[in-house]
Amino acid sequence: MAGIRVQGPEPDLENPTLVEGFPGVGLVGKIATDHLVEQLDMRYYASVNCEGLPRIGVYRSGDRTARPPVRLYVSEEHDLIALQSDAPIASQAVESVADCLTGWIVDRAATPIYLSGLPAERENGTRPALYGVATGDAGDRLESTDIAMPPEDGVITGPTGALINRAAHEDYGSLALVVECNHQFPDPEAASVLLEDGIGPVAGIEIDVQELVDRAEEIRAKREQLAQQMQAIGQDESSQAQPLRMYQ
Repeated sequence: MAGIRVQGPEPDLENPTLVEGFPGVGLVGKIATDHLVEQLDMRYYASVNCEGLPRIGVYRSGDRTARPPVRLYVSEEHDLIALQSDAPIASQAVESVADCLTGWIVDRAATPIYLSGLPAERENGTRPALYGVATGDAGDRLESTDIAMPPEDGVITGPTGALINRAAHEDYGSLALVVECNHQFPDPEAASVLLEDGIGPVAGIEIDVQELVDRAEEIRAKREQLAQQMQAIGQDESSQAQPLRMYQ
């Protein structure tokens, strides 16, 4: 049966924030969410079994446990849920996955933070720019931060775009963070900006990104194959932001 299957006890959450980590350009959302789960020692919460998700099992080096490719993790201490994904979402499944997840998010009154990369050329040493947009009444959470407004019209595609579209249709409060990133390779630096300048202030938590920065080359090498796969597939499957003029 499609849906979200909880593994273990239900957590005690008050006004939870959910961070979404579907793979996309630069793998910024995935890298940021993977780091968040590890850094905060979040526990495995639920398997995501929405219609159209790949029916594969994922296992880790040095661990005998196999799990579904899309999972939810939770930290009661931080009132936080993280969606971790190890596989792209096929274009024909994007809508059904967005509907499935949005229904669950609304039922739990969670505020989702959707993450996307914006392909951009930047000089070495230049910090990637970060922008924030919102649906429903969630924009108030951005006003108390230093997150900038977008400098030009744009769109967000892929599973992340479908989730934002669904939230906007329902006038449900959600946030979307867009960070400049490398269009070709995994970009841990951009992911660290998402965490430090975006997710941290919005969710009210402090996240140590030093390890992410120190291990940037290792992370790039480890994730390069997935990044190439995301680059090769269509925009309906790869979450990314782009100027509206390029979409039209």
